Amino acid sequence: MDRVVLGESGLSVSPIAVGTWQLSPRFWGPQSKDDAMAAMKFAFDRGINFFDTAEAYGDGYAETVLGEVVRDLPRDELVLATKVFNHFNPDGSRYPDLSPDHITARCDVSLERMGVETIDLYLLHMYDPLTPLADIAGTLERLRDQGRIRCYGLSNHTVEQCRAQRRFGRYDVVQPPYSLIEPAGENDLLPWCQTENVGVMIYSPMHKGLLSGKYTGEETFDDFRMNHPDFQGDRFRELCAKVQSLKPIAERNELTIYQLALSATLMHPAIHVAICGIKTPDQIAEAVGAAGKRLSREDYFAVRNTVGPGSPKIADASGKRK
Repeated sequence: MDRVVLGESGLSVSPIAVGTWQLSPRFWGPQSKDDAMAAMKFAFDRGINFFDTAEAYGDGYAETVLGEVVRDLPRDELVLATKVFNHFNPDGSRYPDLSPDHITARCDVSLERMGVETIDLYLLHMYDPLTPLADIAGTLERLRDQGRIRCYGLSNHTVEQCRAQRRFGRYDVVQPPYSLIEPAGENDLLPWCQTENVGVMIYSPMHKGLLSGKYTGEETFDDFRMNHPDFQGDRFRELCAKVQSLKPIAERNELTIYQLALSATLMHPAIHVAICGIKTPDQIAEAVGAAGKRLSREDYFAVRNTVGPGSPKIADASGKRK
């Protein structure tokens, strides 16, 4: 699989990354550890070198599982990303904490869980309004100087929060949510990233599985999606019908619906990497089949206009979006 460089980070990564959020039982319920490990190893065999996790995923469980996988793979060929944000209490509660001492301590815990000496990409999982931005950036720079991290970036930050953070530190990568159903950031964050040469690794490109093409609209869920409006009632059935209607475009391009959606997503010039939540080797094989595929402009916009809001909205003279 070809590699892309994440902005000015210098990290050379596969355009598809394996995500590990699915190893969060409180969101996704129990998952097979053996299946997850087999999928990660298969992903590496199929050319994927980029793995994304976070301390918050299963309160360290995902990092631990990824660490077991990494021990059986050549470390110098892998790019590992994890995230810091929460202060975890013994009773399972948590609160935001990006204070310098806490970042430093949690970095060491993540290194130990994954069994590595350096984290390739360390992301602030969310925005902490209490800690001064200069203190956060200074801590990350010290961790970089000490060799505990190679690069650092931002997850779930608005464009204004990114601008503010970048005044104090070299945040070379951002990780926003993005899907063709909800192409968030196209009117602000993604254009800014292109202007500043910031690497973009999006998460939930398949809109929590809805763009996979495997749902009919009659399914029910026992994970966090049971409370998500896109997976309930008429809204769910309508979206599933729209996704299924993509089949002729997919077949014309010799792709599955999943691959069609992923290919269209990766065509956006600001997006370097799509993080795919993978549970089985079969899902890896399907995702890999989308790498390097490009649609015609006509098909690209046909896909967008079918499942989502279409082209980015423009503003009239009053500044209101039309």
